[in-house]
Amino acid sequence: MTLNLKSMALAGVGALAVLLASGAAQAQSTTLTLLIDNGPQTVPVFEAYVAAFEAANPDINIEIETRPGGGEGDNIVKTRLATGAMADIFTYNSGSLFQAINPQQNLLPLTNEAWQANVQDSFKSVVTSAGDVYGAPYASAMGGGILYNIPLYKELGLTPPKTWDEFMANNEKIKAAGKVAVIQTYADTWTSQLFVLADFYNVMAAVPDFAEKYTAGEAKYASTPAALQGFERLQQVHDAGYLNEDFGAANYNDGIRMVATGEGAHYPMLTFAVGAIEEISPGNTANVGFFAQPGNSADANGLTTWMPDAVYIPKTVSNEEAAKKFVAFVASPEACEVRNATVNPTGPYLVKGCELPAEVPPAVSDMLPYFADGGNNGPALEFLSPIKGPALEQITVEVGSGIRSAADGAALYDEDVRKQAQQLGLAGW
Repeated sequence: MTLNLKSMALAGVGALAVLLASGAAQAQSTTLTLLIDNGPQTVPVFEAYVAAFEAANPDINIEIETRPGGGEGDNIVKTRLATGAMADIFTYNSGSLFQAINPQQNLLPLTNEAWQANVQDSFKSVVTSAGDVYGAPYASAMGGGILYNIPLYKELGLTPPKTWDEFMANNEKIKAAGKVAVIQTYADTWTSQLFVLADFYNVMAAVPDFAEKYTAGEAKYASTPAALQGFERLQQVHDAGYLNEDFGAANYNDGIRMVATGEGAHYPMLTFAVGAIEEISPGNTANVGFFAQPGNSADANGLTTWMPDAVYIPKTVSNEEAAKKFVAFVASPEACEVRNATVNPTGPYLVKGCELPAEVPPAVSDMLPYFADGGNNGPALEFLSPIKGPALEQITVEVGSGIRSAADGAALYDEDVRKQAQQLGLAGW
């Protein structure tokens, strides 16, 4: 009997040890929630990020939640932040929409994290509020500029221009050879905006505080010569007869096809179009290069960039240390390698040490010099100001079609901007 009692006691001690060990293991395991949009590239990339991170950090588990994109997803993010129900980590826009989620009130500052030293300043500027940086990039950037046909350039002995005068000289040679110099596709009105929007690096080079003064109602397109030039350049290519005859009826797909096949030499566009070339014009991706919209000075030549979304941590995070560890991974070269293996990149990364695959389309590799060593690049105006008048694409169609002068178009856009700024309740308007 005594022996049996002793055995039972030993068994009890053993069971208790197992329970204690199990409890310790559970105590060491952290579970984080991650809210992402349900985009076709976002989901597989973050599934791959999480798998790689968990393999290197077995004590941290991450559960992915998805939300819709667009306005519905935007409302979900704002509601969850407002109610304190946000996930431990979440993805959201950079730029003006980032400012709209009250980062100082809702987010953890990431300014002093060691990995920030490797993030390009051009990205930091679009996730900064009141001097603190709140986000990390998880994708590559896009450029706004001009796609060009490489074989046609070689045939005519041309080189990519670094000034607007050089660009117009190239156009004249292309026109003289009987080719379409500049493709425009105004059936899709949004494509008419590029000469204005992609010129913003040149605006900032001339007027560094333009975005700030523009937002405050102190700077206008019509009365700021550097800003007016985008409209003037749109008018110049039309007035010089450089456009395709069907510019009013051609659409985006036509523009991609024309520049890919050499039917036209230049197509003002965002570099996300690189991903569409193979689908629209199979076999011609290698025939399309890219350069930034030229300005007045070769020394100040640079690229207007459209920044990726960011990863953020709300102040309601359940485990700050673990969440910061995941964000640090997302902003690392290792994560870029994971992304490369999961989806095709369409632009350069914004983290030092991140490299694109060995083989990328020429239009993507052409962007890299603008990002080297900190690079000559800067964010588009929409990432620095909440104001973008809704009528811009209609106005740029009119200017680009010769219906309205550049000066009149800029003045009309200033009025469009004024109405929107008043709707937003901005001071100074």
